[in-house]
Amino acid sequence: MARQLDEQIVGRYPVGQRLRVLDVGMGQGTQALRLARAGHQVTGLEQDSTMVAAAREALSAEPEGIRERMRIIEGDGRDTGVHFLPGSFDVVLCHGVLMYVEEPDPLLAGLARMLAPGGLLSLLVRNGDALAMRPGLAGDWAGALGAFDTTAYRNRLGLDVRADRLSTLTATLAGIGAPLQAWYGVRVFTDTATDDTETPADVEALLACEERAGRTDPYRGVAALLHLCGVRG
Repeated sequence: MARQLDEQIVGRYPVGQRLRVLDVGMGQGTQALRLARAGHQVTGLEQDSTMVAAAREALSAEPEGIRERMRIIEGDGRDTGVHFLPGSFDVVLCHGVLMYVEEPDPLLAGLARMLAPGGLLSLLVRNGDALAMRPGLAGDWAGALGAFDTTAYRNRLGLDVRADRLSTLTATLAGIGAPLQAWYGVRVFTDTATDDTETPADVEALLACEERAGRTDPYRGVAALLHLCGVRG
């Protein structure tokens, strides 16, 4: 997914331009740090204090120049208007957050307001059109049947969360002034792998297959996750 995001940034901004990036729900700061290392000015917003502590620890180990380019704020992604002025960022990331938000539209509208004209909104969501794939591939036929007509599911942490449908988010993005420009599938072939799965020897071939499938119909439509990129008009 990092390659997809970089592709969108490179295609939209001059090479070498230092961008103002907001990462909402940044977790441990992996993506935020990567962009700070690339020369961008990054703000990470995270409400989980444990994640904030981990991100600050990771940042403390970076060279001074990178530390100066990144700030971390503990707060709720739904309160961006409290922390920032409208139009303050060129890129806003919201990855792996919407599934925990019961009513995502106000959050998304707030994120769109943070974007400068022409700014990029990057979303990573659970694919509500393919919820039957994971239980089906695991041979859980009752679970697969129950997943066809819902956007609710229980994630691997045991939490009851929700997924988003491409058609619904496309309409939402158009309505908040950041219409969808590109979308990708993420984890088409690897969704059944667990976090402790040993890295395969042919990992480069695996990544190449994932990258190709994530851009190609019909494969991207059954991915576990969707990466959507909207652009502020």
